Amino acid sequence: MNEDLHRPSFTPAPARAVLETARYRMRQWATREVLAPIADSVLHPSPWRIRALGACTLVGHPLAYLIWVFWLPQPYENLFLRVLMALCGAALLAIGAATRSPPGRAAAIGLLALFWLTLPWFFTWMYFCNSGSPVWLASMAAMLLVYYQLTDWRLATVGTSAGMLVAWLAFANFGPEVRPVAPGVEAVNGVVLACCWFMGIVLGVSTSNLRREQLNSTLDTMGIVAHELRTPLATMQLIGEALRSEAPEHGGENRERLEQLAERLNNLVRNMNHQIDMQMTNARLMRLAANAERLSAADLVQRAIANYPFRSSRERQCVVVRVYSDFHFLGSQKLFSQVIDNLTKNALRSLAAAFSASRPGDLLIEIGAQGPRGRIVFTDNGVGMEPELQARIFQPFFSTDRGTGHGLGLAFCQRVIQAAQGTIRVKSARHHGAVFTVELPVA
Repeated sequence: MNEDLHRPSFTPAPARAVLETARYRMRQWATREVLAPIADSVLHPSPWRIRALGACTLVGHPLAYLIWVFWLPQPYENLFLRVLMALCGAALLAIGAATRSPPGRAAAIGLLALFWLTLPWFFTWMYFCNSGSPVWLASMAAMLLVYYQLTDWRLATVGTSAGMLVAWLAFANFGPEVRPVAPGVEAVNGVVLACCWFMGIVLGVSTSNLRREQLNSTLDTMGIVAHELRTPLATMQLIGEALRSEAPEHGGENRERLEQLAERLNNLVRNMNHQIDMQMTNARLMRLAANAERLSAADLVQRAIANYPFRSSRERQCVVVRVYSDFHFLGSQKLFSQVIDNLTKNALRSLAAAFSASRPGDLLIEIGAQGPRGRIVFTDNGVGMEPELQARIFQPFFSTDRGTGHGLGLAFCQRVIQAAQGTIRVKSARHHGAVFTVELPVA
């Protein structure tokens, strides 16, 4: 492996294990009930919206300045702030063009900061500085609806509250002198903005729920289809058993041929049933079980490889497992076995597409620990992938295998690993294989 790995030097006490299990269950609950809904935007990638907002911000602010200064003059305008907002629009354009979807952590934080600055903060500041004029009342109402459509409604609610508060404090301490607000206007404006805010929340919640329902419906359909395939496979298995039982009645080459056909048919049924199990588990992407078990990484990998339905003995021989030092972590045995299966399947598919005879070690699985973190590393000598694909392979329904891939395997792996407070990352280059590194906290 790239780093020196060593076995952890301590064994947790029973009380510590119980505490870790409780923490794991809490993290699972938080991931499933709190973070998963916020991640709906990740399951609904739309980088073009970022670029569209950037273009509107870049062009719109200078245009608005000209309109509100020369055509329909407003009580307050600020050229410096307009230029600053236009530069923020240019930054949104750059991030939207360069970032992957879903964006990385740094890009996501930058986007949220730019959204917050250009929408709730700026519009609220201008609203106060213009004494709540009809122009800026309408602008605030539009801003609220746009902000809630750009991001998750929870983040938008927090961002709007914080932006309005900071803008009000800035206005109270540094704002210009403004004309008094007419009696009753402030109350009317407050009611209008409250209604718009409420509608923004309602639309955001309904949109989020609709996306989740659509995704769950798609995943349920995939699971049902996979399950229904078991019926013809059961028939195929019966045919294989019938061929095997008929073989002794024939002699010589016919008997040998019937036994080979029966064996091939049974292997095919076993492989297909294994694939169906994988698809049905992957289809539970949004409903992962919260089981917390203390798992051995070495035992997990070795069992998964021993039970994997390889298509041939040569394919099995190309997989080499090396255990530098075992480590234990908290997770679900069933789900993490599926993670190992998915990563193994993808690596073998990449090797099969490399158009070269496989050799032992073409898929190397290394297990080791370094301090409080353990690693499971999959290194294959397959076809690899371009950088732009690496940025998207963990998206649901995105697959580098356009022929048979459904795009759920790696998304499933990422969710399972993140629920256990781990990470998964990939390094690859075209025609130079790929390295998938799973890193987990040692229990």
